[in-house]
Amino acid sequence: MTPQEASILCAEICALAPVVPVLVVNDVAHARPLAEALVAGGLPALEVTLRTPCALDVIKEMSKVEGGTVGAGTLLTAQDVTNAKAAGAKFGVSPGATDALLDACEAQDMPLLAGTATSSDVMRLLERGYSVAKFFPAEANGGAPALKAIGAPLPQMKFCPTGGISVKTAHQYLSLPNALCVGGSWVAPNDLVNKGDWKAIEELAREAAALSR
Repeated sequence: MTPQEASILCAEICALAPVVPVLVVNDVAHARPLAEALVAGGLPALEVTLRTPCALDVIKEMSKVEGGTVGAGTLLTAQDVTNAKAAGAKFGVSPGATDALLDACEAQDMPLLAGTATSSDVMRLLERGYSVAKFFPAEANGGAPALKAIGAPLPQMKFCPTGGISVKTAHQYLSLPNALCVGGSWVAPNDLVNKGDWKAIEELAREAAALSR
């Protein structure tokens, strides 16, 4: 997969909804009902972070949910890409971008939202052929004003900003011409997941899906 092809696919995934839930799931039993609640609420693109021992099994279970597009977050190595693809991930997300990781994603046909934090990060990806990336950690890097500033000299790069974004700040990013969507964990808070309150999560998803871009 070329960087250009990967960017097209990532743009299509980002266009599915204004918010991509960023999920840290500690119990495989929560995987399917959580995915079903989020998809029913209008958020079909799901990022499962590889931060828990059961993350790959969670991806496998969520991939069975009709209407969902499940990706793997926190991809750091080529082995992570291999494991995520075998588990059924349709796209990848990383906190940064290394040549080894980009090579692996291209070789294994894994569309990647590679993490960027600076203009130099963005320029490097543009030189390689990417036109869609992740802006991370968004709030710590100056928030929407910083992303707007990056967009002035580098309008050809579009972003999924992630990191510290809430329902109260999401609209600040979504109003920018260089933001395709945002990533957020607020739609699936741990307390609701642990209680199995899928109705409440579905309502949070509906609220997020209604945000304007």
